[in-house]
Amino acid sequence: MSDKIHKCLIIGSGPAGYTAAIYAARANMAPVLFTGPEPGGQLITTTDVENYPGYPGGIGGPEMMEEFRQQAERFGTEVRYEMISKVDFSTGENYHRVWTDSGEEWKAYTIIISTGASAKYLGLESEKRLLNNGVSACAVCDGFFYRGKEVAVVGGGDTAAEEATYLAKLCPRVHLIVRRDELRASKIMQERVFKTENITVHWNTETEEVLGDGKVNGVRVFNNKTGEKTVLPVEGFFVAIGHKPNTDIFKGFITMDETGYIKTVPGSTRTNIPGVFASGDAQDNVYRQAVTAAGTGCMAALDAERYLVAEGMV
Repeated sequence: MSDKIHKCLIIGSGPAGYTAAIYAARANMAPVLFTGPEPGGQLITTTDVENYPGYPGGIGGPEMMEEFRQQAERFGTEVRYEMISKVDFSTGENYHRVWTDSGEEWKAYTIIISTGASAKYLGLESEKRLLNNGVSACAVCDGFFYRGKEVAVVGGGDTAAEEATYLAKLCPRVHLIVRRDELRASKIMQERVFKTENITVHWNTETEEVLGDGKVNGVRVFNNKTGEKTVLPVEGFFVAIGHKPNTDIFKGFITMDETGYIKTVPGSTRTNIPGVFASGDAQDNVYRQAVTAAGTGCMAALDAERYLVAEGMV
């Protein structure tokens, strides 16, 4: 790598990263996008996307991400299938430095972080085998497919309570699997769960195996106090035990909340480091949707362009 200082480097390749690339490229910022270990982000593992505007018939996640990539490259984005493993945002200069897994150094006046977040799973072989075939980590994304069907949600926090009440509007019965004898969710979310008649809470209960050959047709659970095992006849199994933002390499430079989500200046994508912007699920622990990620990717590119103009770098 030469000593060239790029106008814009984008770390991550989901809807946020590719949208940022489209806008940055159209603004003549000649962005370089590093895909990371999973080109296309979480949507690469999503079979059907039916809630993204512009696809009335729905579209496969991998196909949609391929179209995002093609659009970004059409306007001149350089896409590199590499992972950024180290950064330095404390050079004291007007540029920042990052390094790929191979040790190659890159410099840029602006950095857009769009590394996303990864859903936490239970770690069961059956859960992995049936992912996207009845197993999901997003009720808002996939609940539509389970209308009129019995489903289960595992978790005891706000996310689980929210997903259970959301699914209860679509499904005749929702089983909420809680491994403790109480919910960790906020009081208001607990009240909503308890007031919803078609939510059955299974206390002190853990999942032993998700059942099904090709698609989910049940889940075997056990009571961790008595050892008693039960099979719940569900067709959907929603894991709601949280997400982990992929932001570890930025620790020590970027201000984050206690769970690792990047904090941005309200109404913008600016971080505490001038010239570094954050978009998508790496900074959004509330909505976590493809369309909102794309929106913040657009914002990050616009913020980066304005930064370059203000600093006289273009």
